[in-house]
Amino acid sequence: MNNFFDLTLRELEATIENLGLKPYRARQIFKWVYQQGVVDFEEMTNLPKGLRITLRNLFRLSLPVVAEKVRSEDGTMKFGFMTEDDKIIESVLIPEQNRNTLCVSSQIGCKMACRFCVTGKIGFVRNLSPGEIVGQVMAVKLMRRDTRISNIVFMGMGEPLDNLDPVLKALEILQDQMGLDFSHRHITLSTVGLLDPLKLIPGRAQIAISLNAATNEKRSFLMPINRIFPVEQLIGFVRELKEPRRERVTFEYILIKDFNDSLEDAEALAGLLKNIRCKINLISYNESPYTEFLSPDRERVDRFHAFLLDRHFTAIIRDSRGQDVLGGCGQLGAGYLKAREGGA
Repeated sequence: MNNFFDLTLRELEATIENLGLKPYRARQIFKWVYQQGVVDFEEMTNLPKGLRITLRNLFRLSLPVVAEKVRSEDGTMKFGFMTEDDKIIESVLIPEQNRNTLCVSSQIGCKMACRFCVTGKIGFVRNLSPGEIVGQVMAVKLMRRDTRISNIVFMGMGEPLDNLDPVLKALEILQDQMGLDFSHRHITLSTVGLLDPLKLIPGRAQIAISLNAATNEKRSFLMPINRIFPVEQLIGFVRELKEPRRERVTFEYILIKDFNDSLEDAEALAGLLKNIRCKINLISYNESPYTEFLSPDRERVDRFHAFLLDRHFTAIIRDSRGQDVLGGCGQLGAGYLKAREGGA
């Protein structure tokens, strides 16, 4: 039996038509599930009873099971969802003054092996299906009916572009006007910079490139993928990108104490991004027992920030959220490493 949340509206319409019914029934079902939060076909009262029985036999409305739910002191919520093969997916809901952002995972573990990232220490376990990605959004939506999710960021466990087809399908489902109806402007995909699949993302989601260093030497040390897609190739892609005027690529720069947080590093970054319409998110490194790096001093963060502002860059210091529950940037998946230690 197929998971309903793996289906795009077009696929559901085709299924409905194969049953000899009009495709508008598919749009009714989508609205029941995604707009009204009904996850039982029997409750879809404007559908014929025979169709409800057929749907029950064809599809399961299967959402990931909540295995863990913890609240940070700053209000951030981290969710651990159990998959059908007993793996854990982590998602983070970040409440802010004017929006609520849900950070979703696209893989369990990750192949990219970035030195600063706990998820990379896990190694690659498996890709998530479209339904497991969309399921994170729906599960949080149903648990927190009083909280409207306004933004989705693919910044959880995994590299989204290393799981391209399921991620593209999940984006289609999330943005369908008959369903959750997220604008592509309110969905951000964060990537280490896999260039070939990255070319398919403009118009489907906002792009955030995890940069973290302005030179190939430093970036390759932090991020092995830079040896395949070096800095100048990433910057070349962004320069050639024809973004609408109100949209721009975001560069994420994690500041690590005494590694990439000096004024010399800021100057190198400013030189690299000169004349590029972009936004720079500065993120202080979240320390972990599983990595060797340290958080930068606030004074150095402010000085780095001021240097960029003085050169007319749009640069924002992103305060780390959910650190106390290991829900911050680069911290997801620590439970896997703890389990390994316990079994050693």
